[in-house]
Amino acid sequence: MDIADWRRQIDEIDRQLVALINRRAEAAHQIGRLKQQVGGPVYEPNREKLVLENVHAANQGPLPDGHLQRIYERIMDVMRRIQIDEMNPGSLSADDRSPAQIEQQSAPEK
Repeated sequence: MDIADWRRQIDEIDRQLVALINRRAEAAHQIGRLKQQVGGPVYEPNREKLVLENVHAANQGPLPDGHLQRIYERIMDVMRRIQIDEMNPGSLSADDRSPAQIEQQSAPEK
């Protein structure tokens, strides 16, 4: 295969990734709705740890676990933002907030 062939293959893979990420986003959106109903927190470090463990277990390379973890950390960050938007319509973007700030903002009022 030449470069053009590889690039076409990457383009097709990217289309598949976009579809899968959007499916994941829809699931995160629905989870955000449920969390809003029960007053659950957006940031759940134990769940994120489990997701990363599952990703590491599924990884067969050639991408090193550390690189894959960084990708998934970013994906989970975006999914948290989706949940924040679901739970707080009209809220400011969470782009600059840390997970701790997100957790504090999403904690049920006492």
